[in-house]
Amino acid sequence: MLRHRLRRAGLLLLAGLSIALSAGHRAEAQGTWPERPIRLIVPFAPGGVTDGIARLSADWLSKTLGQPVPVENRSGANGAIAAEFVARSAPDGYTLFMASASQMVMLPALMQLNFDPVKDFAPVSIVASNPVVFAASTKLGVRTLPEFLDLARRQPGKFDYSSAGTGSSSHLAMALFLSRAGIEMQHVPYRGGAPATQALLTGDVAAHFGNPTDVIPHQGGGSIRLLAIAGPDRLPSLRDVPTFDEAGFPGFRAETWNGIVAPAGTPMAVVQRVAEALGHACQDAEFRASLERLGTTPICGKPADFLGAIQADGALWREAVRISGARLD
Repeated sequence: MLRHRLRRAGLLLLAGLSIALSAGHRAEAQGTWPERPIRLIVPFAPGGVTDGIARLSADWLSKTLGQPVPVENRSGANGAIAAEFVARSAPDGYTLFMASASQMVMLPALMQLNFDPVKDFAPVSIVASNPVVFAASTKLGVRTLPEFLDLARRQPGKFDYSSAGTGSSSHLAMALFLSRAGIEMQHVPYRGGAPATQALLTGDVAAHFGNPTDVIPHQGGGSIRLLAIAGPDRLPSLRDVPTFDEAGFPGFRAETWNGIVAPAGTPMAVVQRVAEALGHACQDAEFRASLERLGTTPICGKPADFLGAIQADGALWREAVRISGARLD
């Protein structure tokens, strides 16, 4: 009997300690947070656009929140490895994820994942958007998007296009565009945006949907012509390149984005504080200019806006995946 009472008392003590620790973590996150460094996980290797946006954001958050924000690169499986790691991390505000549209809206349509992009994360803020740019080889002799469409329609299936790989944003954007334009081209996948762009520069392919950072250095070089931007507005770094609306192909959008998310269950006070800090960042001229130099458009929106983008863009990219027939399983 005594042993039973002692065991019961021990269980009650453990339960009380667990509740107290949990309450303590919540109080820390909501009140004195942050009291130690905050990790910002990046799903790709250093050097790319996502990594650049992450490092700009980490520097700003460190200055604003008063704690170091080290960037930790965890590449592999198109970012799924990093996304699963963050989804399984403690929701205490000390692990954040610089998510891209790839993990949040494309991969779920392309393969089976060990995380749910809606249920397993708390959206914080889209930091910047990244509309893809439609580029054509100057060997085609076309100067505008309507001229390209006219040429491709008169010679269905003759021309090739490059992509950064099957299921990449460049592949899916082109599949969506070709379907809506009613033209046929052959897909040539490469291992990344750089070799896909190089194939266009050498004239091995006729067209490519590229990230601005991949094509901006080559504008005016004589090998490629930038015909249209798949975003709502012109880019500051490409003022002479029209949007698809302006080029006579209204309604076409193909944008990726990068934004910070936290593990689901992270206190809303923490989510709001990070979102507010980033909101101030995009009001800073130097921060905005740094994002624009990466070929991106500063956003720094609210958590609810991020959730809406995940839902809306999920539908768009699911359509693109269906049209392309791409699978990564």
